[in-house]
Amino acid sequence: MKILVDADACPVKEIIVYLAKKYDVSVEMVTDSAHVLYYAEPFVHVTTVDKGSDSADLKIANLTQKGDVAVTGDYGLATLLLAKGATTLHHNGFFYTPENIDRMLFERHLSREMRRQKKGRSGRIAKRTKENDEAFQNALERVLQQEK
Repeated sequence: MKILVDADACPVKEIIVYLAKKYDVSVEMVTDSAHVLYYAEPFVHVTTVDKGSDSADLKIANLTQKGDVAVTGDYGLATLLLAKGATTLHHNGFFYTPENIDRMLFERHLSREMRRQKKGRSGRIAKRTKENDEAFQNALERVLQQEK
């Protein structure tokens, strides 16, 4: 088992590294060339892919194996990773499951349509909170404890 991270805009990278060290699990951070990441820890590997639509997502999908843990905010990527048998976690601490992913994809579609028609939300995203970080850490730690 390894932890794969869609690292471009992931706000919980340090929590992931902390827990990976605690549970002796390797981490694969995947980012595009617009971002620079470096970790001195030998269990963290950073893969940089070309800047382009879905380059990081495709790399993560190719690296993922059954039993891995993946962290992403991308619903489309989460769908692919679930199909491969990975435990897939959002950085706000909830799990993507076969039971909830269809609803999430449909809501994303509706939101996209509303934006296209210039209806709906103002486009503001709520600020990340300490509670978000705690929920994520608790969820990831539960997964890692189950595997050990």
